[in-house]
Amino acid sequence: MSLAPLPIDPVLPEAMELLGQRRALVLVAEPGAGKTTRLPRALLDAPWLNGDVIVLEPRRLAARLAAERVAFELGEKAGERVGYETRLERAVSDKTRLRFITEGILTRRLLGDPRLERVGAVVLDELHERHLATDLSLALLRRLRQTSRPDLAVVAMSATLDAEAVAQFLDAPVVSAPGRTFPVAIEHVAKPDDRPLAARVAAAVADAVATTDSGHVLVFLPGAREIRLAQEACEKLAARRGLAILPLHGALPSREQDLAVRPSHDRKVILATNVAETSVTIEDVGVVVDSGLALVASTSAWTGLPALRLSKVSRASAVQRAGRAGRTREGRAIRLYTASDFAARAAFETPEIARLDLSEALLEIVAHGVGDPTELAWLEAPPPSGIEGGLGLLRRLGAIEGKAPSITTTAVGRRMLDFPAHPRHARIVVEGEKRGVSRACAAVAALLGERTTYDERASTRASERSDLTAILSEIARGGRASSLDGRTVSAIQRSRDRFARIARDGNDAPYDAAEEENAVLISILTGFPDRVGRLRRPDARGARTGPTEVLFAGGGTAVLSESSRVRDADLIVAADVEERTIGTQTRSVVKLASAIETDWLLDLYTDDIVDEETLEIPAGSRKVEAVRTLRYGSVVLERTRDKPRDPEKIAEVLAQAIIASGLPPDRVGDLDRLRARIDLLVEHAPDLGFTALDVDLRALVRAGCEGLATLDEAAGVDWAARAQDALPNDHQRALREHAPERVTLASGRQLVVDYPRGAPPNVSSRLQDFFGSKDGPRIVRGRVPLVLHLLAPNGRDVQVTTDLAGFWDRHYPAIAKELRRKYPRHAWPDDPRTAEPPAPKRR
Repeated sequence: MSLAPLPIDPVLPEAMELLGQRRALVLVAEPGAGKTTRLPRALLDAPWLNGDVIVLEPRRLAARLAAERVAFELGEKAGERVGYETRLERAVSDKTRLRFITEGILTRRLLGDPRLERVGAVVLDELHERHLATDLSLALLRRLRQTSRPDLAVVAMSATLDAEAVAQFLDAPVVSAPGRTFPVAIEHVAKPDDRPLAARVAAAVADAVATTDSGHVLVFLPGAREIRLAQEACEKLAARRGLAILPLHGALPSREQDLAVRPSHDRKVILATNVAETSVTIEDVGVVVDSGLALVASTSAWTGLPALRLSKVSRASAVQRAGRAGRTREGRAIRLYTASDFAARAAFETPEIARLDLSEALLEIVAHGVGDPTELAWLEAPPPSGIEGGLGLLRRLGAIEGKAPSITTTAVGRRMLDFPAHPRHARIVVEGEKRGVSRACAAVAALLGERTTYDERASTRASERSDLTAILSEIARGGRASSLDGRTVSAIQRSRDRFARIARDGNDAPYDAAEEENAVLISILTGFPDRVGRLRRPDARGARTGPTEVLFAGGGTAVLSESSRVRDADLIVAADVEERTIGTQTRSVVKLASAIETDWLLDLYTDDIVDEETLEIPAGSRKVEAVRTLRYGSVVLERTRDKPRDPEKIAEVLAQAIIASGLPPDRVGDLDRLRARIDLLVEHAPDLGFTALDVDLRALVRAGCEGLATLDEAAGVDWAARAQDALPNDHQRALREHAPERVTLASGRQLVVDYPRGAPPNVSSRLQDFFGSKDGPRIVRGRVPLVLHLLAPNGRDVQVTTDLAGFWDRHYPAIAKELRRKYPRHAWPDDPRTAEPPAPKRR
């Protein structure tokens, strides 16, 4: 059949000639130029080509549609000379020479066919999207061309691409082809609109169909859920204006996808994800409505798990979306965000290699014989943290062993590679083989592999041990599993059957129902050994409110979705996690959980279990207890109490408790008085060799707690005496002699000396006790007079002085006269220096 001319046609001869000479090419062509269908077909007729042609497409829909289009142009059906192969569908035969495949299939094929023996050319389409699988394929193809297959032709194609960087990486020439576009008028909203997205889409679609008479309306939305809500919001408009409202995303059956993309005389409103941005051509689109949003594959910053994050698209993506309205006519693009919002967006999307979990790619790299993944040449090298994290996960899964540059896959890792699934999911099926439950585990892996939404309403169903097995049981019974629609259920079943065909059980022993469930749950654990968590529920007494929390073994927390049925478990693995905004905080929400038992961790991960004994003083107790704790990461598995046996550890715990709570005030005062006595000698008797007391309180208390068992016993320790005992013997003697704790008056009465820090030392006693004394007592070799507090019979100061002789001469006569009047029963002699002091009171 004759083909309608496309913009790519004039450059195809040059491209084929360069490819024949260099076996590498970078082709840059705008959307609609025809590169996806015309260049691969031209390769089929290239005289220099020796082998089949493989075209890598970023999406299943694009692979199928491209294959069907080229086959149609050849007058055939897909599956003859031209076919396609995706994770869930394939249309190929022995006659197939041109094969459109999704990205991950090539790297898996390279494992079994490392030289691509029957392949003459590989085309990487839409390279600008920078999917991780595409970057990996590009790196492996470059390595293959530089080693055993220099004759292999490699073509990198894109609409928007840093052509020079790719050309340098592949040592390839660049060919550019113009597109076929018409002007597109860009419109932004004047100010942010807080209405729900579906309502804003319905309003924009109503405006689009009211202001234009023909042409389809293409609406870009983040995901299937948003498409469904927008479809409902547009139903009345569609009925009134005779519009066909059609969804378009990768999970739809082929028939429904075809309704959206095939030419039609009816006016269509196509509600699409970014699958329609570059990979799929839809004819006769006159208006594009752009939500400016997409669900972007990423890795959760909180949990390290793969996650879909709702994000703003880049300026480059927004331009690509708008360009879809100018393919066949002058068009219009309505952006549901402001011009300032557009200007503030990132210029390009961040490549997946910089934001995704790299474990699957790294397992394939190691399986290709690369013992140090950092040595593989990439178009853009992954971050070191991504490589470190990916290798760490593979080690936890038991998939690799050894250190760079000699990392190799284990038997478990090689078996995991047989399953086209994320390493976590593949590990579950491999463990299921070992335990004789591979079909059930294949269903679990299939469910986890489907990025879908679940019913977010609080669950009223009975508590279950696993959300995964509960959903799968409902599917098996033909019931409605949460919010999973029939298409998703069919996709899960197809993946399950594919995994089950690969799997082979190694345990033929019969199970009862409980044993089989345990075997499945243990297998799930092996896929998420780093995502073990303990549930912390709200306190019935109100001490802790809010949702049930998950405390992860590796650190960090999440909340358990109210829709989860795993409500009675103590330990879980988080099988599916999503980041959400709750109030003003971004939290990770565990959507799918599965219960585990402590014994399973002890059996499977013995080397990761920490068995430690600590000593503590429980709240409300005064006694030290030994606590033995079994931990998996930061999750406590078991805790028991016993009597402590190590005296040194007991003393340490007592000391820590005393220091944390502080010494009793009287004991602090004792230490302060000791410091003041020593400070006095440092100042007034330097020849004695004292230095300021620098008490290591921790060491002092630690030494004082030796041999003790309780805080009550420690309360009786004289810490000042302990500190004084630690002084050299000659210093202890000097302290007793020159800064004594007591002094004796002429009468023989002993007074306690107070040594306040920062003030002179002093004594306090009745005025009569000083009768018979000409001068007050002095210390430090007579160099420091004590401050005397002379007290009346009522215990109040009548004088404070350091000059007792002067007091007798100048002040005593007047004071004695007043005292005789107030206290006539006491003796107040005229000459206190020669008077006899009263005898001490008997106690």
